[in-house]
Amino acid sequence: MKLDHPAHAAPADAAARKAIAPVICYPVEGLPRPDLAPYLAAREGWTLVSEALVPAREARCFSVPAGHFFRILSVEGPQVGDLNLWAASDLRERFYSGKTRALHGTHLSTGDRMWSSFPTLRPMATITDDTLDWYGFDAFGGSVHDVIGTRCDPYTHNLLSDGGQYHHCCHSNLTRALADHTGLSLAEAEPHVHDVLNVFMCTGFTRDAGQYFMKASPVRPGDHLEFFAEIDLIGGLSACPGGDCSSEHSSDMAACHPLLVQVFRPVAPPAGWVMPAVNGYDGSHGR
Repeated sequence: MKLDHPAHAAPADAAARKAIAPVICYPVEGLPRPDLAPYLAAREGWTLVSEALVPAREARCFSVPAGHFFRILSVEGPQVGDLNLWAASDLRERFYSGKTRALHGTHLSTGDRMWSSFPTLRPMATITDDTLDWYGFDAFGGSVHDVIGTRCDPYTHNLLSDGGQYHHCCHSNLTRALADHTGLSLAEAEPHVHDVLNVFMCTGFTRDAGQYFMKASPVRPGDHLEFFAEIDLIGGLSACPGGDCSSEHSSDMAACHPLLVQVFRPVAPPAGWVMPAVNGYDGSHGR
């Protein structure tokens, strides 16, 4: 956080320096926006092929073949979820929240994509429907489905609670779920757990100190966030121990609820759809 009382005096031209207009770091005019019409048309007549119920304060992994849709649904009460994605063929290719944030902004919605890590950097999933798109940004600068938070974890909890040991943080939940799904040990699975898409979570930054904040999620039973799998995926979803994150996380005191994942197979893929190729950079790094 910035100091309330800086140790160094502002220069004479401080106001002029602060008045310089910002420049967008990654202009996205050259980034093709998906045409959602074929995606939405492909949902007609789809078939529900699998479901995974994620218990409160736990996580589950699920598989989604390329060309299928999946939904994350609120089913009993307001609840946020932490989502990881991996390429089914190689766990090293995983969701890259930082680059997704740089390309699409701090909070995702319909038409945005979840991009994979280097060196593949390609779309892993496209958001095709968001029943909370009405929320936009509130008066506090808060919005839903963020890619700015990391995930609640037992290490930060230990640091901030004078040595506390809590095992249902989303990081631990996802570690257990990935180990169960793949047969990896916990030690082997943990390095693959990564920064998340905070599904349904309402977050932002305070305007005075720039601190990451959370507030009660507007999600209610029946709401969903829907995706199209651009490649073969393993997903991991944790029903956060903070419930709707209106007061705290990493807690057994907050009211928590399960989340439901549904996977749908369309009659045919979206018209014109092809699985995205890996990134075209040649990997030479100037040598």
